[in-house]
Amino acid sequence: MVKKDFPLSNVYQLLEPGPVVLVTTAHKGEANIMTMSWHTMMEFEPPLIGCVISGRNYSFDALRKTRECVLNIPAAELAKQVVGIGNCSGSKVDKFRKFGLTALPATQVAVPMIAECFANLECRVADTRMVNRYNFFVLEVVQAWCLPIHNHSRTLHHRGHGKFMVAGETIRLKSGKA
Repeated sequence: MVKKDFPLSNVYQLLEPGPVVLVTTAHKGEANIMTMSWHTMMEFEPPLIGCVISGRNYSFDALRKTRECVLNIPAAELAKQVVGIGNCSGSKVDKFRKFGLTALPATQVAVPMIAECFANLECRVADTRMVNRYNFFVLEVVQAWCLPIHNHSRTLHHRGHGKFMVAGETIRLKSGKA
C-alpha cells in the first residue's frame, strides 16, 4: 500500500490527545462552559494537565484572571450539548441554562462543576509561561471526582471537521518485562 501526502493542517486529526472535556470557568459571578479537546497529561503526581485555550475564547480571560477552572468529562450521551456548547459564545448566552446542565459547587475552586459529567477535575493554573506565546496553560488538578462506573463511560474524541469518535472496548495486555 502506498502512502499519500497528508495535509499539514490536518495532522491534529492523527494525534487527537484525549476525550473532549467541558471547561467551566467563573468570573465576576458569571459561570461559563467551553468545549475543549486540546489537552495533554504532563505529570502523574501532582497531576498536571497542559491545555490550549484560544485568546479569542470567552473563557480565556476568566481563566487568566482567576487561575481556576474545572475540567468536566462528559460521556457520549452528552454529544449534542458538547457540540452546541462549542458552537456558541458564553459572552452571549448562559450555557448552563441553554443546554440544560446542572451547576454543582466545587470544593477547592470557585468554579462550578457539571453534574451530568461522569468526572470532574478541579484545577488551578500552575504555570503561565507559555500563555502569551501559545495560549498554553499548565493546570494542576487539586480535587478529582468520578462516578464509580467510569470504566464503562464512552468518551468523545474530536476527529476534526465535525467528526467525533466514541471510545470503545477496553483491552488489557500483560506487560512484557525484560
